[in-house]
Amino acid sequence: VQLVESGGGLVQPGGSLRLSCAASGFTFSNYAMSWYRQAPGKERELVATITSVCHMTNYADSMKGRFTISRDNAKNILYLQMNSLQPASTAVYYCHAKAFVRAYWGQGTLVTVSS
Repeated sequence: VQLVESGGGLVQPGGSLRLSCAASGFTFSNYAMSWYRQAPGKERELVATITSVCHMTNYADSMKGRFTISRDNAKNILYLQMNSLQPASTAVYYCHAKAFVRAYWGQGTLVTVSS
């Protein structure tokens, strides 16, 4: 099983980034997928979730309206479009897959928002 995040980097305040998570080794379409993030010195927190079949989405309150989670089940890829980024968004962003008792994590991709 692999979850490989990409798309992180340095961006100026107000900028945008799109993160990707390439999944392999499991039936991607059967899993609810999420993005989490962990800022320096803070606990990991949920950013957004998208369900497996209906693609229903749910966001942390602070991310609503700025972040969009989506998935391509044909390509086994999860996305996170992040707009209007602020320094408080600086964190390592992790991809997470969950179905019943099985759960997997990616290794994370660093997003730094700074001028």
